[in-house]
Amino acid sequence: MVEIRLTNTKTRGKQVFQPIDPENLRIYLCGPTVYDRAHLGNARPVVVIDMLVRLLHHVYGADRVTYVRNFTDVDDKINATALQRQKAGVPGSLEDLIRERTAETIAWYHADMDALGALRPDHEPRATDYIPQMIAMIESLIDGGHAYAKDGHVLFRVRSFAEYGRLSGRSVDDMIAGARVEVAPFKEDPMDFVLWKPSDAELPGWDSPWGRGRPGWHIECSAMSHELLGDSFDIHAGGIDLQFPHHENEIAQSCCAHPHGEFARIWLHNEMLQVEGKKMSKSLGNFFTVRDLLEKRVPGEVIRFVLLSTHYRKPMDWTSDKAQTAEDTLWDWRVLTKGVTPSTPDPRVIEALADDLNTAGAIAVLYSLKDDPARLLASAQFMGLLLPDMGDWMRHDLGRIENVNFSVKDALESLTAKLTDLRAAAMASKDFSGVDALKTALTDAGVEVRMSKTGIELLAGPRLDAAALGALL
Repeated sequence: MVEIRLTNTKTRGKQVFQPIDPENLRIYLCGPTVYDRAHLGNARPVVVIDMLVRLLHHVYGADRVTYVRNFTDVDDKINATALQRQKAGVPGSLEDLIRERTAETIAWYHADMDALGALRPDHEPRATDYIPQMIAMIESLIDGGHAYAKDGHVLFRVRSFAEYGRLSGRSVDDMIAGARVEVAPFKEDPMDFVLWKPSDAELPGWDSPWGRGRPGWHIECSAMSHELLGDSFDIHAGGIDLQFPHHENEIAQSCCAHPHGEFARIWLHNEMLQVEGKKMSKSLGNFFTVRDLLEKRVPGEVIRFVLLSTHYRKPMDWTSDKAQTAEDTLWDWRVLTKGVTPSTPDPRVIEALADDLNTAGAIAVLYSLKDDPARLLASAQFMGLLLPDMGDWMRHDLGRIENVNFSVKDALESLTAKLTDLRAAAMASKDFSGVDALKTALTDAGVEVRMSKTGIELLAGPRLDAAALGALL
């Protein structure tokens, strides 16, 4: 069996992945807060974990992997949009309008992530469907002395969990000194965080032992992951921006509520995304959503390629040059593999991915497979690239690979022999007009022609016109 090694944020090192139960691998990824379109940074953890899930499917079997990614559908921005609709006269309770708004944004999210070739998770829980589980978990924390109720709020008592800060590598006192924490009269300690908070008439709410209210953000993931994956599961993933406080708080409340489990064994965090060397932000004018790119005819497959081109633990810089290079490369590969039946993925691709998801290394292997289209296709599809339903973007460009019923590789070999014969004859006759004419036609068809004293090499360029190539045969 392939040995998979992953970097565990909690232990600060790379370790061999040993599942708790090889028959039941369990993964949880913190999903989006569904108040608007997903921006490009939201897509990175989805594509990273999609690659991990594909690898685990290959090694253990798809039926032995359970992948959960949640939707946070309780949020101030969501509430504000729903309230605006209610005040505008849209019928329905605030909770109904919130449900409608989040259903709309979830549909957008699905469409955008589908465009990136990401597999749908096995479970996609909505926070609002797990309120009873959250209330039960909060009650158990209060009973265990790890939480307390005051003024309609319930707070987690941070100092009751001795290992708090282990994930982020900081002590509680250091966090208080270096972070902005909310000081409130209902808190025993500045670091204590909210598990439940009261709701007024203009906010969504649910009945609870502490009055009508709604859950805090952190308790949501703990309750949903426990309900679907149990006391202990294999991998918890998300962006590095969630490491503190969200993931730190998840660990504390989950381990205190379920002390016989270990919550997540491995913590996988991807680094942040930049745009043209700068942090993505609306103030800099470089903030855009996945849908913005798709509507500008940047194919989802290209976005995926760029995201996979940088190792997940390194900051990723999205640039227009990288997107163009990715599009050129994918065009080249799709032309080379048109009509080809995939064989099996190259073992070097599997090996690179098993080494802490070295997607950049795996892509480097793909570049070396141009002389083996069947293996190139199988290896790329293993990485969620060159999939049949992701190639529609090529049809926008004059349909240059449509209705091509020959192997590009065979065509290039035949034309190499033809040009070689023409050159040999020209060397004798001193008439190079035929050589020049074929060379010009090949170049116009998007073929790179390399001629030297030792021979001739023809390479498919990134904008190969396969139909024009076929006309030269």
